Amino acid sequence: MKNLDISVVIALYDEVESLAELHRQLTETLSEMRVSYELLFIDDGSRDGSDRLLINLAQRDSHVQLLSFRRNHGKSAALSVGFREAQGDIVITMDADLQDNPAEIPALVSKLNEGWDLVSGWKKKRHDPLGKTIPSRFFNAVTSRVSGLKLHDFNCGLKAYRKSVVKDLFVYGELHRFLPVLAHKMGYRCTEIPVVHRARQFGVSKFGVRRFLNGFLDLLTVVYLSGFNRAPLHFFGTIGLLAGVAGLGVNGYLVVRKFMGESLSNRPLLFLGVLLMVIGVQFFSFGLIGEMLTNHHERNRDYPLKYDSRTQM
Repeated sequence: MKNLDISVVIALYDEVESLAELHRQLTETLSEMRVSYELLFIDDGSRDGSDRLLINLAQRDSHVQLLSFRRNHGKSAALSVGFREAQGDIVITMDADLQDNPAEIPALVSKLNEGWDLVSGWKKKRHDPLGKTIPSRFFNAVTSRVSGLKLHDFNCGLKAYRKSVVKDLFVYGELHRFLPVLAHKMGYRCTEIPVVHRARQFGVSKFGVRRFLNGFLDLLTVVYLSGFNRAPLHFFGTIGLLAGVAGLGVNGYLVVRKFMGESLSNRPLLFLGVLLMVIGVQFFSFGLIGEMLTNHHERNRDYPLKYDSRTQM
């Protein structure tokens, strides 16, 4: 296997107009850094000729590597493959639309060398319409509050990772928005630095308004997986106990009213009490089933190590 200093992973979809200029800028920046590197392009099923252009680039430049999907699978799938194949000690991710500036790579690497495991770009001054910037700020604020990781911009494509981080991350669905959160929950040190965000020169954004709804749903997924995936009973059991206790309290109140001579046949509260108790039992059962599945899965689980003295012999 090659031993490289830097791998640049670029997930792309229909960006043929920007690829030649992106390759030129990346080559210029990385050559000035005097490092060994690879440019790993992951073509997510483009239909505009992006793959053909990249094949030509790969034939002329040995630094260029191309993996092309037969159809579109999404950015998370592309990054997952890129992380798996990256050979560099440092992995840089960036978008292919030229809004991320390759000239920011040295600053990201410098910050990483201060002892951080993941450095995320912060598009402090964005060149996007208000329809994207306002929801994005709200989304970032909520994500920061819920996750406990204080970053201004979780969704910036320009990031630097130590190799150990990308090899430990498991990215699927649309969880690419939360890579710093996932790394933070695994114990890695994450920070951010301001980066230049350039206006889009070619094409249009591939992400619509729906991504913000999906983003919040994915945030719930991240919170659950990072906090309760090894103890599902803590999550489902808590909900079940709260619902069960509430139902028991409602039914207890109705029993008292019954002994006082009141008829319960026309009280909707009775149905609410029974419903809450049934929900409580169901959620508690979900938790127990989850615990059995977790017990089976955890038997062969490997835990990432920060240091192992046995490897230093």
